[in-house]
Amino acid sequence: MAHIKLIEAAQELSQTWTSKLIGTVGAAKLKLVRMDGTAYPEESHDTTEGLLVLDGQMMLNVDGRLIPVGSGEMYLVPAGVPHRVEAGSHGVLLIFDV
Repeated sequence: MAHIKLIEAAQELSQTWTSKLIGTVGAAKLKLVRMDGTAYPEESHDTTEGLLVLDGQMMLNVDGRLIPVGSGEMYLVPAGVPHRVEAGSHGVLLIFDV
C-alpha cells in the first residue's frame, strides 16, 4: 500500500508538463503532472484518457471546443479525439490512461 500526498508530490516535480507515474490500478496508469500556465500541444490516444484537476484550472480544448476544468473536476477524453491544453492552465493534474 502507498500513501501519496499528490499536491506535495507534484510540487517536487522538477519539470512542468512531464508526467510522473505514481502507480497503477489494473491496466490503468496514474500519472501526476504540474501545469505551469504554458500550453501543451494537441494529441490524441487509442484509448480514453481521464484528466482530473486536483488543484488549479485546466483550459482544455477538445476537438476545437474550449472546456474549463477546475479543481475537483475531471474530463474523460474519448479515444481518437484530438485535445490540447491552452495557455493559462495551472496547478496539478492527475492523468488516468492505459
